[in-house]
Parts: sequence; structure tokens; C-alpha cells
Amino acid sequence: MPNRTVIEAGVALSKVAHSCHPELVEGWHGALISCGLAGGLHHHLRTGTVVIPFEVLCPHGTSMQCDLELSERLIAAARARGIEPVNDPIVTTTHLITGDDRRAWSERGYAAVDMETGLLRAARVAAVRVVLDTPLRELSEEWLQPARALLNPRLWPEAMWLARHGPRCAALAAEIVRDALDVVD
Repeated sequence: MPNRTVIEAGVALSKVAHSCHPELVEGWHGALISCGLAGGLHHHLRTGTVVIPFEVLCPHGTSMQCDLELSERLIAAARARGIEPVNDPIVTTTHLITGDDRRAWSERGYAAVDMETGLLRAARVAAVRVVLDTPLRELSEEWLQPARALLNPRLWPEAMWLARHGPRCAALAAEIVRDALDVVD
């Protein structure tokens, strides 16, 4: 993979729609790796759990198979760090999943939820997501608008928790991708 480009797509690919990369949702001829945070759906998945799925349920109801070669590289990179990733499917939704919805997706066999991977259109797609929120520590949907959420004193404890764990989990996902791609060089 000699030509690599990192694109900060934003939550639900919000930054892609207004960028010079609309091909990510319209159809990319190369490979894409979705890298970022996810909500854990199982009670046993803790903050920091690495999820590298082989399948993603898209918001419109179809399933997307992840690229096996890319997924295996990501798994090898995680294992080289002493991390055994979860390989159960993930679901991409258009909103935060909490409470009974979280339990329902878990019962259907999904490990985690994101708002990006199932929106990508490419010849080859893989994902590495690191669990941030869990059934035992849910986030308020108000965080979809962070500036507004910070004005709510009730959410300040969540803000402190997010400031501590969000960057660490996001960095872990990025480091696994970097390590997986470095193996190719």
C-alpha cells in the first residue's frame, strides 16, 4: 500500500460530505480502513477493547464483508501489541445506541456500534474500532454536538471521562492501523 492518505471523516462521515473526498461514500476503487471509536454492545467488552470485524451491518440493512487480507493485517498488528481483538460483527447506525437498543443489538450477535464503517463504499474495506462507551458507561446523545454538551453542567463528569479515555482509545486504533501498514513496507 505505497500510497496512503489519512482522511478525518468525522462522526457519521460528516466531514466527508463537505470535503474533497465524496468518493468515499460514492465508491472508491482502492482500499479503506475505518479507524476510530465504537460503542461496546456486550457487558463484557470494556473501554479499550479492540474490535476488528469481518462483517459490518450497514444502516440500510445490508451486510458488508470486510476485506480479509486487510483485516488479518490489523489483527496481526493488534496481537503484536499483546491485544487479542474481538472479531464479531459490528453495526453502523445513524444515531447513538443506548439502553434497550444496545442490548437488542448485542443479542443479535454484534460486538460494537459505530456511525461510519457501514457508510463507506470501496473495493476493499476493513475496520479497527476501539470501544469507548459500554452498557455500563453510556454516553449522552448530547455529545453529538460537543460544544453544546459542554455547556451542560450535568455532562461535565462525562466530559472529564471522555477527555481521559477518548484520545487514548482513538490513538490505539490509529497505532494498530499504522503498525498493520508498516508490515507491508
